[in-house]
Amino acid sequence: MPERPRPWASSSTRSRRRPLTRALAEAGQQVTAVSRHTAEVPDGVRHVMADLSEPAGLKPVLSGADSLFLLLSGDLHAIGANPADIIGEAVAGGVRGVVLLSTLGVVTRPFGTTRVAMRELEDTLRKSGLEWAILRPGGFASNALWWAESVRTQRVVAAPFGDIGVPIVDPADIADVAAACLLDDRHTGNAYELTGPEVITPRGQTDAIAAAIGSPVSFHELTRDEAKAGMTRTMPAELADDTLDILGNPSPAEVRVSPDVWQVLGRAPRSFADWAARHAAAFR
Repeated sequence: MPERPRPWASSSTRSRRRPLTRALAEAGQQVTAVSRHTAEVPDGVRHVMADLSEPAGLKPVLSGADSLFLLLSGDLHAIGANPADIIGEAVAGGVRGVVLLSTLGVVTRPFGTTRVAMRELEDTLRKSGLEWAILRPGGFASNALWWAESVRTQRVVAAPFGDIGVPIVDPADIADVAAACLLDDRHTGNAYELTGPEVITPRGQTDAIAAAIGSPVSFHELTRDEAKAGMTRTMPAELADDTLDILGNPSPAEVRVSPDVWQVLGRAPRSFADWAARHAAAFR
């Protein structure tokens, strides 16, 4: 734990950045939150609008920053994107270390298009001369927010592969692990695989949401094509295909419950039921 506040730059999508920003601010750190659009941030946190797809524009953010938490937006996973430039700007800006949010797929499916690109980014970070830690989560519990509107209006969850499960992770656990990596140099040079405590299927998630809101919710199974059509509204087609490959046919490594959250935090990861209870208002 540092003896004095240290400046952090936190670059990511808003919903997944907030828990980490809050954790660092509550730890007394000087935090700059970066996003493309305006965003609410905790008291004492500086917010800067910048675009990760234009790394040169990050110079004012990175100059003077001690460490950077990096979560790529969907378009930076697309073919032709070059997120390695962000690492170069971090080096030029005098940043000491980077915690990168990668993906479990770089280990379990290293030859997928988006996985190859992320592996290359990991390699760039390792060779950069910066201190680093890499977080490799599987699926996010917060992806269930895709269903919020249909649950509110129709009391239905529509998803593919209803009876195939993976150990999805609560973003709050990712934030806690990221904060530990930023605040404690003992994690430098480590790559952590982050999962929830159990395998859960989309039908199981539906039951947990129903319990959280105290109202029955039905499940409707989508075809793969139907699911992809919805996903490509917010992410590149290649990333949608890679994600659906995992959800539809997970490997033994992708259904393994990792001990790494426990190893870093000294406690078990949060369950999907816990996540659903905390976010019940989104589904009511």
